[in-house]
Amino acid sequence: MTTSRLTLIVAAVLLGTAPLSAQAPAHGESAFSPRVAEHPQVRQALDWIEAHFDDQVEEWIRINEIPAPSGMEEERGRYVAEQMRAEGLEVSVDAIGNVIGVRRGTGGGPTLVFAAHLDTVHPIDTDVSVERDGEILRSPGIFDNSASVANMLAMIRALERANLQTAGDLIFIGTAQEEVGLKGMIHWLDENEGVTDMLIAMDGGLGRIPYGALGIYWSWFHFHAEGSHTNTSAGRPHTARALADAIQSIFEIEIPVGRGGAVYNVGMLRGGSVFNAIPERASFSVDLRSVNPILLDSLQTEIERRVAEAAERHGVEWEIEEDNRMPAGGTEEDLADRRTHPLILTAEDVYGHFELPNEPVASGSTDANAGVVRGIPSISVGRSRGGDQHTLSEWAHWPSALPASQAVLVLAVSLAGIVDAPQP
Repeated sequence: MTTSRLTLIVAAVLLGTAPLSAQAPAHGESAFSPRVAEHPQVRQALDWIEAHFDDQVEEWIRINEIPAPSGMEEERGRYVAEQMRAEGLEVSVDAIGNVIGVRRGTGGGPTLVFAAHLDTVHPIDTDVSVERDGEILRSPGIFDNSASVANMLAMIRALERANLQTAGDLIFIGTAQEEVGLKGMIHWLDENEGVTDMLIAMDGGLGRIPYGALGIYWSWFHFHAEGSHTNTSAGRPHTARALADAIQSIFEIEIPVGRGGAVYNVGMLRGGSVFNAIPERASFSVDLRSVNPILLDSLQTEIERRVAEAAERHGVEWEIEEDNRMPAGGTEEDLADRRTHPLILTAEDVYGHFELPNEPVASGSTDANAGVVRGIPSISVGRSRGGDQHTLSEWAHWPSALPASQAVLVLAVSLAGIVDAPQP
């Protein structure tokens, strides 16, 4: 905590307007207590969310039915910006398309950033109409991440309706291009260095509290050679054979045990345009992931070595195209100090209070990653229960979004501090 913030807190105590959690919790301590959840204005905010939950679900459906592929989030972003402005937030849209709404605190508390990404993986022409099936909503994008956008807007409205003032600033961001490498979050953090004290990504299913960062490397491997008609192809350099050989070799790599683990996948294949010719160009993609930065780099080096060997065996040229390089946050051992940060301990206690699963894990694949690798205390919190994300059969359990929305509000006020009106 900075000296100026400590001074503000001391002054607030003397004036009788101190945050409920006037003293920031020390490392290893939680900011949550039952007093926070039972505070009259917090109780009013939680009751408001519950009373208006049907409206929240309807808005969730409305948001989902606004198509928002990565890089094409403008219409969904306009809707979110309008809702934020209606609640009195300071709203802006940055160069990459992030929608930012700032709710000012009185001072003396940490600045919390809440990020709910606007984009989905589904193409613009995907049918995103929502089907209700009892307690289940079905549609591409309904779980990832329309649910969190609706939760975030409900949280903002509840804070306003309850006139719930915090000491710290609350910054709400509808981030752009999360699905293609956290580009919106990275852009905002780069442009706002030093602003964020804690980052909470509203993303994922209920149950885990990720506080680490899964490193993700996306690479395209391209093979080049002169083409040839099938009739004259015998013994000629062959891009497709090099591709097949390289993929086979890559899948023979053994992942070391006990170093944080890793996974990888070949997800896309490209090349050729006719049946009866050697392709002049053949390509495949690799998605490589690990929380261990050393292991991540060593596996990438090994993959590239095997690609080069396959190219040499088949007499073709090759090159790599780096599509995405998201750094790894470190193993559980590397992040041992992070595990006891008040952000994580408070999230555990809040989710326990709502009888929700609360398992901190030293991994993560959300906007929080961008904070983790910068040394900013960062977690992600679940939006609802759901599944089959990134598929056409995606679904979400709508009742579970109620406690998820209430819990994240309590998390916010626990960490930012509740400021009571001065007593006469």
